[in-house]
Amino acid sequence: MTDKPRIEKLGTLACGLVEATPVVFRDRLYRFEYVRGPEYYAYNATGDTYFRFIDVAANQPTPGFAQGYHLGCAYVDGDTVYVYGVPKWGAAEVEVFWSHDLKYWSSQRALSLPSWGIYNTSVCRAEERWVMAFEVNEPKEIVGVGFTIFFAESADGLNWQPLPPIHVYDRTKYTACPALRYLDSYFYMIYLECLPRKDQDDAYAPYIVRSPDLIHWESSPYNPIMQFSDEDRRIANPSLNAEERQRIATAYNRNNSDVDLCEFNNDVIIYYSWGNQLGIEHLAEAVYRGTLQSFLRGFFPTQQDSAVPEQPHRFLAF
Repeated sequence: MTDKPRIEKLGTLACGLVEATPVVFRDRLYRFEYVRGPEYYAYNATGDTYFRFIDVAANQPTPGFAQGYHLGCAYVDGDTVYVYGVPKWGAAEVEVFWSHDLKYWSSQRALSLPSWGIYNTSVCRAEERWVMAFEVNEPKEIVGVGFTIFFAESADGLNWQPLPPIHVYDRTKYTACPALRYLDSYFYMIYLECLPRKDQDDAYAPYIVRSPDLIHWESSPYNPIMQFSDEDRRIANPSLNAEERQRIATAYNRNNSDVDLCEFNNDVIIYYSWGNQLGIEHLAEAVYRGTLQSFLRGFFPTQQDSAVPEQPHRFLAF
């Protein structure tokens, strides 16, 4: 068995930011951010949630957009940036926003599931189709043990159709915060798992699984991929003020969650959250020194095709 891929924690970037997606657009690294209301993020002067991108090298934000939307994720396809979000936590709809310049945005309804409660999403390309993982907590008769991850597919990234609910992970336990990627005819998914602890609050850690068909799943022998530690408290942003640094040094920490990642300059850039899992949370950065291919493959060292072989893709009615 090879060594577990080594994730190097670089430290905290911000207090009060959680969901963030690294993407490469026109050869530059950007960090997509879901900016929560001022009760969580002190530098939000708008009074409402919104989305934005940060040009990482320049440390400059793009104009905000999608005011009032939540729990976004970003995906780049050629010269177009796509962002997916929900109008409230536990919404029955997912909206898609798209832009060619990160300044001017179009939008439309991407997915609608009346009576369902949708939270985080993640999108990837899988050969000729797009696939979305979306986190659901209602209705309980469909979800089982919440949260649970279901899937949808699209031919263009704009119009989505849910896959039949046999495509799921995992009704028997807490599975949240998906980050979905496609490689070697497998879907690789990082998700958040709840880890019960005796006489302490439950902990949360990211796990990785893979599947050829979004039905049969294989878990990595190296799970969890990372866990909360004092390395989370490192300072990765020199602009953090004294009050923020004190909060980082003393905040209760029981989770590494909301992992998202991309490859840039032959490194895997990773953003994640740490904190109390109840609103006192922090955005942090980590890195894997290598390609995204080697990172994903490294968590499945035998590379045995133990799951059911992939079947031809078809667009299926719900």
